[in-house]
Amino acid sequence: MSNQLVFSLLILITVGLNTLAQTLLKLGSGQTLLNIYLLGGICSYGLSMIFYVVVLGKLNLSVAYPLVIGLTIVVTTIAASVILQEKVSIPQWWGVGLVVSGIWAIAFGKHS
Repeated sequence: MSNQLVFSLLILITVGLNTLAQTLLKLGSGQTLLNIYLLGGICSYGLSMIFYVVVLGKLNLSVAYPLVIGLTIVVTTIAASVILQEKVSIPQWWGVGLVVSGIWAIAFGKHS
């Protein structure tokens, strides 16, 4: 497996776990202090942090952080819309599009 594919998978796993954590924490909010959703969200965050540390060992912080955070914003917004049935406005989708363009610029930009 190529290094680029490994980096991409690590980033996607980190983003997926981070989005899962956000979604579970939202589902667990407003319930009892300790519930299965909150515990699952905390565990997902912990796992995402482990994968993120591995990503940081492979990529520059100036690339890794914006990619992980930007992709998490995009995927979490989609999850909120699809899974949680939250209303996402047109200006919010425009913002997601701008985030995607920023991710593209960071991920595929040439180093000088």
